[in-house]
Amino acid sequence: MPQNSVSVRSGATALDVYAPGHLGELTEIIDPELVDAVLEDTGVRQQRLRLLPARVVVYFVLALVFFERSSYQAVWAKLTAGLGGVPVARPCASSLARARRRLGSGPLRHLFSIVAGPVADHRQSCAFYQGLRLVAVDGTTLSAPDEEAVTWHFRKHIGRVRAFGYPLVRVVALVECGTRALVDAVFGPDDVGELAYARRLLGHLDASMLLLADAYYDAFDFLQAVQDTGACFVLRSTRKRRPTVRRALPDGSYLTAVLPRRHRARASGQRVQVRVVEAWLTVVLADGTRRTELWRLLTNLLDADSHPADDLLRLYHRRWQAETAYLEIKSTILGGRVLRARTPDGITQEIYALLVTYQVLRLAMADATATRPGIDPDRASFTIALNTARDLVIQAAGVIADTVIDLVGTIGRHVLADLMPDRRTRTRPRVVKRAISKYNAKGTIDRTSYKATISINILTTPEP
Repeated sequence: MPQNSVSVRSGATALDVYAPGHLGELTEIIDPELVDAVLEDTGVRQQRLRLLPARVVVYFVLALVFFERSSYQAVWAKLTAGLGGVPVARPCASSLARARRRLGSGPLRHLFSIVAGPVADHRQSCAFYQGLRLVAVDGTTLSAPDEEAVTWHFRKHIGRVRAFGYPLVRVVALVECGTRALVDAVFGPDDVGELAYARRLLGHLDASMLLLADAYYDAFDFLQAVQDTGACFVLRSTRKRRPTVRRALPDGSYLTAVLPRRHRARASGQRVQVRVVEAWLTVVLADGTRRTELWRLLTNLLDADSHPADDLLRLYHRRWQAETAYLEIKSTILGGRVLRARTPDGITQEIYALLVTYQVLRLAMADATATRPGIDPDRASFTIALNTARDLVIQAAGVIADTVIDLVGTIGRHVLADLMPDRRTRTRPRVVKRAISKYNAKGTIDRTSYKATISINILTTPEP
């Protein structure tokens, strides 16, 4: 066990109260010294030694994410199962619940701010476009328990007659494409717009990045704020926008300007100069089914020779890696379940623990794939990494860091031993995966991914 573990006497038995404070092999990333520093910074470190020290409670909260379907005591049993004959405390569920409340959300928030960030290096070309680091911003929602203590802060959807469904937490994240690591994430009540949350992430952008975003993000204020950071952007425009062609370019794209809605701002000459790429995309499935859609992209990469329209259209598709990150968080880790905490602060703590757990798994996977030049991090299986990490928590494996740090580790070796094939072009129908009403859930929901062929027809814009 860690050398700075402390034992206390309970009757005639010496209990090692710090022994359950681990996360298996991932303890090498989130080590006790880091956790102690986080507790010190947030002012949560206990004044007296408890049977459940704050450091151990941090690891316990993180372990709850790994074992979402297990009770408090079952998770504690998993943390202590691999400790051999080391005597440890056996707290009841209410003691563990009180320890969580005593810890609060501050330490997990601070811990996430430390582990979050891009992880790809320039040898991993999948995370870059012409030297610019690719990041994508997008939002999703998590369901909270339907408790009175929760609904006053995290609201339900409100219909014509009454509120319905679960209370929702809006999450917006900045995701590094290629590795799908979290650069940062913010969350809060769903009645606050996604764009407002996204603006809080812009401080992480700089001139070395290229931001990909969906059509919801084409507002003037957001584009101006992104451009002010020095970052480039490629995002989809809504169909409501009708750009004026100011200058046609040889590749079919054209230059225009996005203006603010406010008359005073327009009068002052505020505008964002952008390049518009318009194209028809046709998706043909293996059975011959065809779907055609008009795409209109906005970008501040104005040089058509250096950034051809066809390259930007194919690049924008990588924005979906943010959606895949949400799939891994909501389905692979949570299993589609509702969050377990029943207070607003407990939900905040749980979500930060969820984000920390996801990020440290991504760090372990990135370290492993970086040892194999030419391997796309996208081929690493998140499910394999998660299941291996769960096993190592139960075994308490890798708790004591060796003098020589193993960048691959057991998790990395399992991931590299079973790499997925190169990603194929596939499509899946958009459906409501969890109906609000049990009656709406009847019928067949098609969850099959279909092989597809995509053709791009870039529209040629005449001179104005």
